[in-house]
Amino acid sequence: MLTPKEQMRIICKGVHTLVNEEELLVKLEKSYEKNQPLTIKLGLDPSAPDIHLGHAVVLRKIKQMQDLGHRVVIVIGDFTGKIGDPTGKSKGRVALTDEQVKENAKTYCEQIFKVLDAEKTEVRFNSEWLSKLTFEDVIKLAATTTVARILERDDFQNRYQNQIPIGIHEFFYPLMQAYDSIELKADIELGGTDQTFNILMGRTLQKTLEQEQQIAIFMPILEGLDGVEKMSKSLGNYIGVSEPAEVMFKKVMEVPDELIIKYFELTTDEHPDEIEKIKAELDAGRNPRDIKYGLAKIITGLYHNSEDVEKAMTYYDTAFSKKAIPDDIPELLIDVEKKSINDIIPELIEMGFVKSKSEFIRLVKQGGVQLNEEKLTFDDMNKEVANDDVMKIGKKRFVRFIK
Repeated sequence: MLTPKEQMRIICKGVHTLVNEEELLVKLEKSYEKNQPLTIKLGLDPSAPDIHLGHAVVLRKIKQMQDLGHRVVIVIGDFTGKIGDPTGKSKGRVALTDEQVKENAKTYCEQIFKVLDAEKTEVRFNSEWLSKLTFEDVIKLAATTTVARILERDDFQNRYQNQIPIGIHEFFYPLMQAYDSIELKADIELGGTDQTFNILMGRTLQKTLEQEQQIAIFMPILEGLDGVEKMSKSLGNYIGVSEPAEVMFKKVMEVPDELIIKYFELTTDEHPDEIEKIKAELDAGRNPRDIKYGLAKIITGLYHNSEDVEKAMTYYDTAFSKKAIPDDIPELLIDVEKKSINDIIPELIEMGFVKSKSEFIRLVKQGGVQLNEEKLTFDDMNKEVANDDVMKIGKKRFVRFIK
């Protein structure tokens, strides 16, 4: 196990806010002396199971602590999911059914284990303990905070001031999420900056119930490929953790130069010393494209095997430098009933080859889409796609259709 100070360097890399640093060092020193791992908690609301690199920022930080030898517990909020996290919502969220929660949780686990070590990760469902609380227990839990404290949350405050209904049950969400920390005796809890209120509530409840307080670590929001907006699938500026290696590599190469270091800090497990070297190289005038090429190789390698990474690099090099059709390109299996170009657009969007139907149509009108090296026009939208056809979308996106 690394020394506490060296662990601090790794844990603090890329962090937005840490509450509090002195307490964390004390915990790490005790852990080191007793050779006893800290308990790291991450709560997941199973309502949006499609993970991209923006979501994975927190998971990568947890993976780094997992590699340091600490115990990781993922809490699936199957019980709290029935209420729905009101964070950032202008109105109450519709509660999830048991079936929706279970299906989303399954999909979530499949994706988080692309980052975390499944054999070293505990997955718990907070219904294990929350469903066993009596009404008396719930009243005692509610007595640990005040309405004024709950209304400090911006979303509740805004809804209250604008006379938008707030259900009393919504007040219990942060309390129940905090109770998860009590149950696990969490030493550290992580989340995005949008989870500040919920995670700090865990610290408050632990102190009230005379339990050692958890450290709160908040990771920054990751900008997407546009370099401006938060990474989001709906905005089309995302890199999905389940996307093909060729698509992932190409997308990383589209990251704006000014975000290269931030992506190294938040989306890779590179040591702080290595990132300092990369900063120095950029400052010394090294071509950002060369640095980004290494970044693309590292990120793609975190989610794909070495063979797929090599294929992605070859694909990118051929498409980018030679402007030819690469020999080894992604293949898309087309349903026999979906034969026209217009019919396959949703699948192209789902696989990340194009952001939206409007973008595809715009590219077609601009002459930016080719089928078998022939430019398509808007009149070709109903043209039948044949087996082994190759489509080029934009400058570097290729896909071969297989029926």
